[in-house]
Amino acid sequence: MLELQDVSHIYPNGTRALDNVSLSIPKGMYGLLGPNGAGKSTLMRTLATLQTPTTGSISFDGLDILSQPEELRKRLGYLPQDFGVYPRVSAYDMLDHMAVLKGLSSAKERKDTVETLLDQVNLWDVRKKAIAGFSGGMRQRFGIAQALIGNPDLIIVDEPTAGLDPEERNRFLNLLAEIGENVVVILSTHIVEDVADLCPRMAVIVKGAIKLEGAPKQLIEESRGTIWAKTIARDELEAYRKNYEVISTRLFAGNTIVHVLSPHDPGDGFVSEDGGLEDVYFSTLAATRRVGGSASAAAA
Repeated sequence: MLELQDVSHIYPNGTRALDNVSLSIPKGMYGLLGPNGAGKSTLMRTLATLQTPTTGSISFDGLDILSQPEELRKRLGYLPQDFGVYPRVSAYDMLDHMAVLKGLSSAKERKDTVETLLDQVNLWDVRKKAIAGFSGGMRQRFGIAQALIGNPDLIIVDEPTAGLDPEERNRFLNLLAEIGENVVVILSTHIVEDVADLCPRMAVIVKGAIKLEGAPKQLIEESRGTIWAKTIARDELEAYRKNYEVISTRLFAGNTIVHVLSPHDPGDGFVSEDGGLEDVYFSTLAATRRVGGSASAAAA
């Protein structure tokens, strides 16, 4: 179990990147969903012991990771949003080098580990190929292979499917799902589908604060009766934004399908929508904007 209690991080310029974050994250896949700039990467770097929070406490299975970061690193696998590799080095040699850095001193142990990982992430056939020639999906699969060195029991992946084509995305997510059965895997992303497909529990982070937490199915069920949909002409959208709390729009056959948030039937031709996790997410963002706007108006 990973426990965060009142974790805040304030950068020297005064930016509050994390705002009293408290979470309990069990074994399995856990989704951290939020827009760009929400504080996801700051939280991931903090959990990976790459930076120390301004305030708060973090423990993993009873280990205080702020006072004992080296102990946590022995049990950690980390795939950052951007990771650098030596482009002319083969996948096999690079993994072998990383295994040495991870503390695997036995040549036989490294050989077994590297070969097992390359097979697990479906890179065995290209093991002698330079990483510079890898596709985006292949690079991400190599990234998860290096994160798995040493059989970590805490794995952190930050925006792992951004830029992947659908086939590579599915392959990568299936791999994460297999890994996440027996360890804690934190999936940080702004892609709602990644969380909906994989994670038994999730949280939404906005402006550094946790705004929603729970099981996706439960959160979707709780939203029933509050999401309403209507097809309108594209030039009507601004008028609807003024009169309703529009949470999302999408174009379809030249028209616009608009989703609004309302605790009761708004009338005007709207129909109840059995929303998914995307509607839950957009509703949370809308509520955050509404509170922020109210606070700004009050301050003015």
